[in-house]
Amino acid sequence: MVTKLKPEELYKCCELDTFDFGTTDEIERFEGTIGQEKALRSLDFGLGLISEGFNIYALGESGTGKMRTVRAMLNERASLENVSYDWCYVYNFKDPDTPMAVSLAPGMGMVFHKDMDDMVKTLRTEIPKVFESKEYEKQRSRIVEEFQQKQKELFSSLEEEARAKGFAIRKAVAGLLVVPVRKSGEPLTEEEFAQLDDKTRKKVGELGKMLQERLDDVARAVREAEKLVKELLSRLEREIALGAVGPMIDDLKVKYKDYEKIVKYLEAAREDILTHLEDFKVTEEQAPPLPFMKLPKPEVSFNRYAVNIIVNNKELKGAPVVFESNPTYLNLFGRIEYKVQYGMAITDFLMIKAGSLHRANGGYVVINALDLLKNIFSYDALKRAIKNKELKIEDVWEQYRLLSTTALKPEAIPLNLKVILIGNPYIYYLLYNLDEEYRELFKVKADFDSRMERTPGNIKKYAAFVASCQKEEKLLPFDKGGVAKIVEYGSRLASHQNKLSTRFSDIANLIRESHYWAQKDSSKIVKAEHVVRALDEKIFRDNRIEERIREAMLEDTLIVNTTGEKVGQVNGLAVLDLGDYSFGKPSRITARAYTGKAGVVNIERETKMSGKIHEKAIMIISSYLGSKYATKKPISLSASITFEQLYEMIEGDSATCAELYALLSSISGVPLKQCIAVTGSMDQNGDVQPIGGVNEKVEGFFELCNIRGLDGSHGVIIPRRNVKHLMLRHEVVNAIREGKFSIYPIDYVEEGMEVLTGMPAGELKEDGTYPEGTLNYLVMKRFDEISKALEKKKEKEEEKEEKKNDNND
Repeated sequence: MVTKLKPEELYKCCELDTFDFGTTDEIERFEGTIGQEKALRSLDFGLGLISEGFNIYALGESGTGKMRTVRAMLNERASLENVSYDWCYVYNFKDPDTPMAVSLAPGMGMVFHKDMDDMVKTLRTEIPKVFESKEYEKQRSRIVEEFQQKQKELFSSLEEEARAKGFAIRKAVAGLLVVPVRKSGEPLTEEEFAQLDDKTRKKVGELGKMLQERLDDVARAVREAEKLVKELLSRLEREIALGAVGPMIDDLKVKYKDYEKIVKYLEAAREDILTHLEDFKVTEEQAPPLPFMKLPKPEVSFNRYAVNIIVNNKELKGAPVVFESNPTYLNLFGRIEYKVQYGMAITDFLMIKAGSLHRANGGYVVINALDLLKNIFSYDALKRAIKNKELKIEDVWEQYRLLSTTALKPEAIPLNLKVILIGNPYIYYLLYNLDEEYRELFKVKADFDSRMERTPGNIKKYAAFVASCQKEEKLLPFDKGGVAKIVEYGSRLASHQNKLSTRFSDIANLIRESHYWAQKDSSKIVKAEHVVRALDEKIFRDNRIEERIREAMLEDTLIVNTTGEKVGQVNGLAVLDLGDYSFGKPSRITARAYTGKAGVVNIERETKMSGKIHEKAIMIISSYLGSKYATKKPISLSASITFEQLYEMIEGDSATCAELYALLSSISGVPLKQCIAVTGSMDQNGDVQPIGGVNEKVEGFFELCNIRGLDGSHGVIIPRRNVKHLMLRHEVVNAIREGKFSIYPIDYVEEGMEVLTGMPAGELKEDGTYPEGTLNYLVMKRFDEISKALEKKKEKEEEKEEKKNDNND
């Protein structure tokens, strides 16, 4: 005999004696994470183990506090660790297209930047002063005068020799030439030269050739002297400028002696300054070619001596912790920016910008896994960076361009950080099973559970969480009754009387909504009725579709009978999950049995509207029928089962019991009560198995019956193993307390048949039959009738075949 559930079995109340406070104002804020011991230990292990590949994936349902927990643990751990290095990019004097990466102690990046900036400013003042000094002018004049004196001596001696031989040196377009002259000093014309006799012309030609060779030698010597002078002047300028540049560079080398790379950079910078002294000299503004045309003054750039600080950890306390909310490739790995000038895009090392991984280097970076996968290039590049332990700033689109362009290739930066991915379990297992590299790079799984045990300690933590939310957001305090309703809602979310949900985002939303309705009620304390009001109002806001379906049932557009009895028809229960709201939907399940050997036909399967689990359930029903009624002799049956007015796919096995009841009713001819709905799975032995969504299913059928009018006959059959999952709404509990509604828990499938028919199922006797007056007796009787009918049909067919053969003979 099936016993109805008592009201206290339908809802587990939170006893007010559990709490030792008046309102949550008396409770201190809770610091930490509630109910996630497994995830906390995993995080502590992953963060503490400094080995290659032990990065972390924190997985769990939305709202379980993954991000909050990770943030709290990282901030606590990072504050005890060393501050990471500053990172800068400087000009590479040997290879300008490959800027050099330089690391410095925290805060030293700004100091180095200022030192270089001050040095350039000082040199732009001091170098011009050096070149205006009397000492420089004196030495320069001496070198120039010596050159001019030597040049004068060379040309003077050659001119005297040429004059003595009747020649003179003249300037021409092609350079200096030796030409014959008259006694007056004027050059001979071509006519005069032609009038000379052959001997004289020959002599003049030989002398001219000899003097021209001498002139070329002198010109060559002058050019060599000019080169020497330029070299001497350049050397002089270097020596003079070195007096200003050298001490400053030496001071910086001493200051940054612990940074070998910077020392080498300073030496290269000194050489570059001495090579480009003209940039530091004061240049006079040239007069425009036309009075009204003013030429732009050419700007000399000293950017190559600047320092580009991409990571500045001066203000940081502890290791860096970066939460990247938009993990695009550029946001993670940095970029090289460009500016358009005269129609061309130009860039330099000062336009290199850091990404999240640069800022997190030496610490931790937290990334949402789904966002990472949605952004092109990001996931593969992140794996490559972790594996190679280096950060490269690259133009990721370069490989897709038709024409390659010249671009900067900044030096890679060594990477040392812990990556924490946060996401749902589906993405975790997808990556783990399909990506071999992922397994090697993310070896730590921090699994956040969606529920915890409902112990007195955890109930008090729930109260502390309510107090923390109240104080952080300056909400009204909750009394014991209000907190108790919050705890009970936690059990409803967990769908278990002895569990509490750890989806604290949903709990926090209920706290805020309860505060609103308390304010609306002009109450200074949030009480139990305000929490109940918040839950009811949320359902009212979200249940439009449920109301429309129920309205269609009340109008008989969707036919669901809740009174009377029918053969081969039973009310099954399903759950529709819209994401933000779930509700139970009653559906008619009908079965028709007739003579034949086709077996049980699933109409949904034939129309391809059935999932694999549902198809399996139909096969279990066939197996159960065989094991139950064909122990002594075989049975034959043709039957069909379907969900009436089903316009979408069906999946799951929670209607297995209901389908069996409809089938047995059709076979036996015994009508089923339409005032009782059924949910429950079963195995081949007839044992009833638990199902999901039991609260929503019960409430869905209750609402329909309640609107039509409860008369005490209505109820729902559920698996006994689902009793612990019941956290029903108070309207249902009150109706059961008043005897208007009932819930029947069953362990075996036959118990439900007795509830629906009011007839005993019947136990199998030793002779393989069932007692008269039982349901199983009627089923077996019907099977016998079908078998006899099939035998008669077979005999008639055989007789007909024999007659046909006789006639042929």
